[in-house]
Amino acid sequence: MASRAWDPYPYILRNLFLSMLAGLKGAILLIAAKRQDAIAAVMAQHDFDTKVEAKAEIEQLMAINGRQLQGLAELQTLTRTGQPDASTREGT
Repeated sequence: MASRAWDPYPYILRNLFLSMLAGLKGAILLIAAKRQDAIAAVMAQHDFDTKVEAKAEIEQLMAINGRQLQGLAELQTLTRTGQPDASTREGT
């Protein structure tokens, strides 16, 4: 009677179901990975945009700092000599 079994050893039907489940899991994992890649791409673009904005702000602050340092140097020159430099006089 074992020779007339519907699903004889090594359980072909069970192996078919397991293979089918593995194939479906693979497809689902690929879909999830693709979705995660899309999310990562959006986050990377946001990070890039933020860094570009931060760079522009830092450059602006460095320019302001440079002007302040120049003004301080002029004030130090005025306090040492008591008179402005020829290069800092306006209107002459």
